[in-house]
Amino acid sequence: MEYQTRYFDKSGKENTETVLDLVQDWADRLDIKTILVASTSGETGLLAINKIHHHQMIVVSHSTGFREAGMQEMEPQYRKAIEKSDGKVLTCQHAFGGVGRALRLQHSTHSLEEHIANSLRIFGQGMKVVAEITLMAADAGWINTTDDIIAVGGSNHGADTAAVICPANATRFFDLKIRGILCKPWDF
Repeated sequence: MEYQTRYFDKSGKENTETVLDLVQDWADRLDIKTILVASTSGETGLLAINKIHHHQMIVVSHSTGFREAGMQEMEPQYRKAIEKSDGKVLTCQHAFGGVGRALRLQHSTHSLEEHIANSLRIFGQGMKVVAEITLMAADAGWINTTDDIIAVGGSNHGADTAAVICPANATRFFDLKIRGILCKPWDF
């Protein structure tokens, strides 16, 4: 197999369209059925739904209360449009957050999950995101752990990273395999 990884000069939203074009191409060539897309507001998720065709689309939002108690950051109009277009929106606890984040905020200490997240960030924020949303979707039972998927993430806004991943549940984290990197920022 010969596939090329695309490197962007820097991270950011300006890479989103190219990322989604690459995802469509790789998913078609590898016969990958499911695409996961991280999306906080829902804007990137809806763009992916409208741009990528013939694949199951799962948009993964921040958990409710991530930034502010009781608040859901995905804008209702985006969620509605994604679901109307046969996409799914997964909202659940972050695989590398939750109680561990509460410990850090309350006691100024870091959890094992945060150390794993920080280790993945040496490849860029988007690489941490693609691993995390894959664990979340597997734990929710929305994807199985035997079929490769493509996961899309980014750094703050939009998408700048995508990878082919063999999923795993969080309790079997070390079974997760990042098979190929479609794209990522060179400078982050």
